[in-house]
Amino acid sequence: MLSITDIFEALTGTRLVLPALAISEAVIDSRQVIPGAMFVALPGERTDGHQYVGEAFQRGANLALIQADVDVHSPVIDLRARVLPDDFNLPASPFCIRVDNTLKALQEIARFWRKRLNLRVIGITGSVGKSTTKELVAEVLSQRYRTLKSPGNLNNEIGLPLTILQLGFGYERAVVEMGFYVLGEISFLCEIAKPQVGILTNIGTVHAERAGSQEVIARGKAELVQALPPAPDGVAILNYDDERVRQMASLTQARVIYYGLSPQAHLWADEIEGLGLEGIRFRIHHQHESISIQVPLIGQHSVHTALRAVAAGLVEGLTWDQIVSGLQQGHSQLRLAAVRTHNGALILDDTYNASPESTLAALNLLAEMSGKRRIAVLGEMLELGPYELEGHEKVGVRAASVVDYLITVGSRAQIIHQAARSAGLSARRAAWVPDIVQATEALRQLMQEGDVILIKGSHGLRMDRMISELEALA
Repeated sequence: MLSITDIFEALTGTRLVLPALAISEAVIDSRQVIPGAMFVALPGERTDGHQYVGEAFQRGANLALIQADVDVHSPVIDLRARVLPDDFNLPASPFCIRVDNTLKALQEIARFWRKRLNLRVIGITGSVGKSTTKELVAEVLSQRYRTLKSPGNLNNEIGLPLTILQLGFGYERAVVEMGFYVLGEISFLCEIAKPQVGILTNIGTVHAERAGSQEVIARGKAELVQALPPAPDGVAILNYDDERVRQMASLTQARVIYYGLSPQAHLWADEIEGLGLEGIRFRIHHQHESISIQVPLIGQHSVHTALRAVAAGLVEGLTWDQIVSGLQQGHSQLRLAAVRTHNGALILDDTYNASPESTLAALNLLAEMSGKRRIAVLGEMLELGPYELEGHEKVGVRAASVVDYLITVGSRAQIIHQAARSAGLSARRAAWVPDIVQATEALRQLMQEGDVILIKGSHGLRMDRMISELEALA
């Protein structure tokens, strides 16, 4: 377990002989403090963590990293010069360590701690499917190894260091998600996490507004495979079906394993059958082996998720029995949830976020579902940049071929509405509304017993607020 001795060494370069004060975990939210924690006071736009140091100490934190004055009556060790006096004595906890920048200090401690750990790290990035892949890869690896996964979507310059500091010497594998917003970010995260295995899901249009283009997104995501160690220790698991990901093989010295739906991939699947909420059934092929399997993942697009987890299991030496056992864990499905209303309609709640790629996948799932009528409530998709028109139009065309009724929400969603109408969806079966209040009312009047309803949109629309209201329908 991380100790105060490790923290001082990480921040000063000197290993001191100090009392064995263990650090249970690192947190940035005082409400999450458990006894023995290190509270990292981060300044922010909405609130400043320095205001909550006292609360963190009341909850049992051993120490706090600070970069500004705090209103607590506890000793403060000043490490802004990165040295300690020769006669230094560790004060009784709780105490503060003052640094120039608490975020950089957190990252330095995580980088130091990762170097001390003898374990393998699996890094995952891509435009869509990172979190579900992380969950399923961790399920598979847990069949043989003590495995830590990054909680929630802690995939940035703050979340990843916090995850690394959860690791202790008993862990054998860590599965971490790596997000991308600007070039250089994933490269920086790799400097901290030191992944030996990198998994690329796909290159989509999400965040294109910020990044500029899919080409820039691909360059940013490729930083993961570029950071991997050379073969045989380094392994890049790449989506053969995505041309931009497939081309990343030329950018890495790691061993490349392709997965996909093509027999040209090292690991591939066919005979795919969507079973609605019962999962998916398909056949996996690898070298001279093939195996049929049914897994509790929703939607045929989840075959790629399963293949990523299989590839990780094979790379890490698991048997087929162990891999299949991990795939069949029932709680690996993230994000999308099925909600039955009191009036007998089934809602597919996919309100976490939306991109053209994930919305098309959700519509494909809706097409697999059996019900009286298929209804989609689709919100506008944000941050698409130059792909805004094309992305919304593709969704509208696909929706027209799937749904009996379509409700679109938000200004950009008018493009979905118009594309669906042009693709043949009649005016009485398509409606556009400006906000979720009107969308909820329109759906309330439309839905009937036996309907299957997909609700999906960008997180900024907060379409999740529709779900609780619709659940209560009598």
